[in-house]
Amino acid sequence: MDMQEAADHADGILDTTLASVEPPVQWMHGPTTTGSCGVTRRRSVMTIVSDERRGSFLGLVERDWRKRDFKIKGVNNDRDSPAIYAQTRKGFGVSLIFGGGQAFFEVDSPCVEESDVAESTAAPNGPSYEGVYPLPRPNVHSDFWSTGAS
Repeated sequence: MDMQEAADHADGILDTTLASVEPPVQWMHGPTTTGSCGVTRRRSVMTIVSDERRGSFLGLVERDWRKRDFKIKGVNNDRDSPAIYAQTRKGFGVSLIFGGGQAFFEVDSPCVEESDVAESTAAPNGPSYEGVYPLPRPNVHSDFWSTGAS
């Protein structure tokens, strides 16, 4: 597997994970990065997930990952920055981390053959914010996920 194939596989993991979230949330791409032998794909959730709904959001994602036989490597129950970390059978690291009131997904590949990596072709299900800096904070209201958010 080369870096592009690993990036495509990471996109599939992210696509399936986000498709499992009900009701759906809006997301945008985060930066793709490459290291000496691995690649990381990221997505940022633009739907406001209230403090009261974070546990439900994390639990829903954890159940999806367990159903797909991901190994749960760790859970951070911190009130302000909860997170869950998992690993796929192919050795991809998968995480969901809350920081600054926003949910972030990240998939890190294992060491693979070096190659060029194109940007993801998966279309975000909301604005892409391409070329916008700084990126906006979560700004999409959900009757479910944003309950209790101010």
